Amino acid sequence: MRDVYFQGVGMVKCGRFNERIEINAARACINALKDAGINWREVQAAYATHVMQGVSAGQKVVSQIGLTGLNVTNVENACASGSTGIHHAYYDVASGKYDIVLVVGFEKMQKGVIDSNSGERSYEDKMGMRIMPGEYAMKAQRHMYEYGTTPEQMARVSVKNHKNGCYNPYAHYQKELTLEEVLHSRMISDPLTLLQACPTSDGAAAAILVSENVAKKNNNRDLIKLIGTSVQTESVFEEEDLTTRTANTAYEMANVGPEDINLAEVHDAFTIGELLHYEALGFCELGESGRLIDEGVTEISGSLPVSPSGGLQSRGHPLGMTGIAQVCEIVWQLRGESKQRQVRNNPKVGLTHTQGAGGVCSVSIISK
Repeated sequence: MRDVYFQGVGMVKCGRFNERIEINAARACINALKDAGINWREVQAAYATHVMQGVSAGQKVVSQIGLTGLNVTNVENACASGSTGIHHAYYDVASGKYDIVLVVGFEKMQKGVIDSNSGERSYEDKMGMRIMPGEYAMKAQRHMYEYGTTPEQMARVSVKNHKNGCYNPYAHYQKELTLEEVLHSRMISDPLTLLQACPTSDGAAAAILVSENVAKKNNNRDLIKLIGTSVQTESVFEEEDLTTRTANTAYEMANVGPEDINLAEVHDAFTIGELLHYEALGFCELGESGRLIDEGVTEISGSLPVSPSGGLQSRGHPLGMTGIAQVCEIVWQLRGESKQRQVRNNPKVGLTHTQGAGGVCSVSIISK
């Protein structure tokens, strides 16, 4: 298998827009092409990742740039759609099938709670136990009971990530919050308040993966390599946490461990999620995530910055975009191009993590 590199990445600002999403998705692709120094005609295949954008949405995006006849594959895998597209593009390049593959993730979303259920509803659905705020709230209550995690520790995730988002020009929300504002915002599912939930946003991001010969030919910057990738689903036969199992597979592929990770972008759809992911990814022991947030370990200035982009909490969570936006942030951070939100620990290895409805999880490990 060949080494695979990120040659270029690009985004557009997240928010709520009247424009058709394929236009913004095409802009993200053009931004990635400019960053890569690659002509659109050189792209040999593309993955278009989205959840609710309908039939052949990817073909609508590429038609905005130019109909070159390339292979376009649409990918839907819940919140992990973007990172799943990255996963498949990796193997296309690593196997030698293609030298240049583009992945574009995009979503145009409605306000309010995302309804992931369809068809006949169970009693759990009707009681509100199968919607994301309810599921994460139950996880929060359990963690509080088992480990003494406090509402203040969960709220600090929101404070941290909204502060980070102030420095990200692509973030939906660019406003600092106080701990009191987060804790006293409207309760949505006890103990989670409104400002501990990510917004539903429109947005698009793109990444271009290339073989080593293309990377070395076209690059005068640090080469950014995708060294580990894993996409997995839940199993009834194992007690191991899904994120832990997925991460361990990626760590093994990359020949690194959690102690080697210098920064991470994780799936902080709700604040408790980020704390749970600290533990599941091996950044700390079970029950110790509250200490990490209290001590500032995961701040931009900390020893293990998490979600320097602002995360889903501040940047937003356009479902098909998220995994690719995380890659954009890690690439920019490893290059030292993140300006005011640049992490201070001279990162060499970064990690992205997404998970979604249906029990899907993806972890990617990126190095320079």
